[in-house]
Amino acid sequence: MLGPVVALADQKVTVPVDVGVGPAAFLFFGPVFDDQPIHTGLKLSVDAVLDKEWLRKNQRVIPNRYRKQSRKVEEIRISPSIFIPDSFIISPKYRDTGMYGVTFKPLALGLPLSSSPVRFSVGAGLVLTYAYMFSDTLPDTHFLRPGLDVGADLEFQLSKSFLISVGWESTLYVPQELGGLGLPDSVGDGIFHVGQAYLQFHFRFPYTTRL
Repeated sequence: MLGPVVALADQKVTVPVDVGVGPAAFLFFGPVFDDQPIHTGLKLSVDAVLDKEWLRKNQRVIPNRYRKQSRKVEEIRISPSIFIPDSFIISPKYRDTGMYGVTFKPLALGLPLSSSPVRFSVGAGLVLTYAYMFSDTLPDTHFLRPGLDVGADLEFQLSKSFLISVGWESTLYVPQELGGLGLPDSVGDGIFHVGQAYLQFHFRFPYTTRL
């Protein structure tokens, strides 16, 4: 078993990397939504995209026990690190409430229901969000909670190196009270559900790495 592993570890492969970035709108349902419905930010993604053609041409780097399955797969997307943020909240106070924060998604699963050039997919993931909310009408709050998100994404491939996607994600968090880190008296009095609509511009380029 060690022989093949050592041999593969010394091979260089070139993979397409997809970097997506674009504007996002966040809807914090509950008292925050009543005060200010929309907060702004950025949606970010970085993935290695292993499509059917790549998998066919690079069978040598796929372990023997997975090669048969790989021939049936249309596409695999792999994030290089769980420490790459999924989104940023950048929402200066334009009415009564402002907010700055970041969300990480350490685990995500996606299911494509169609393939390029128009790709529709649904997915779910575990997230962790920190956001600082400052307000003239609501208690200042350090929001820090894990959550579970579900969403849908529609991607248009305009060329091999440029794509556009639009999507929606709904995240359910462990409820948090405003002004503290505890649970609210009732779910509707705190932060528990955040919706996110986004538009992303994707740029793909080859990246050579060693396996």
